[in-house]
Amino acid sequence: MKELQDIARLSDRFISVELVDESLFDWNVKLHQVDKDSVLWQDMKETSTEYILLNLTFPDNFPFSPPFMRVLSPRLENGYVLDGGAICMELLTPRGWSSAYTVEAVMRQFAASLVKGQGRICRKAGKSKKSFSRKEAEATFKSLVKTHEKYGWVTPPVSDG
Repeated sequence: MKELQDIARLSDRFISVELVDESLFDWNVKLHQVDKDSVLWQDMKETSTEYILLNLTFPDNFPFSPPFMRVLSPRLENGYVLDGGAICMELLTPRGWSSAYTVEAVMRQFAASLVKGQGRICRKAGKSKKSFSRKEAEATFKSLVKTHEKYGWVTPPVSDG
């Protein structure tokens, strides 16, 4: 509840929140801003996309465990957004999570990683209309966590793609 109140007080309208079915454990978060010098911001302007819609599902023991976070729309490519809208960010894993993180801080980090990873709004015919699914996002996230636990969380150089 405190997190929700803190977000309502944000003066920059960076994000806004709607509860899903009035549940404090299930939020739809609208990310209204990314770096205005980024190609993603340009894509948002060109496609009249007002925000990136995400879903956050909080575990019973939040803030001691991270929320499950995924992109709902628009369909994004790159920017560490994977199949189903899963998000590849260490801080969203039990290993990378800190109970000191706020939802606002997580969203600011996500916005930065979208830009750093050269996220774009998908415009490919057919693919751009395909919805992200929760089941696919959960499976993808579980797989990426397993991979990173084995190989570590390193950011490859930009030259590696």
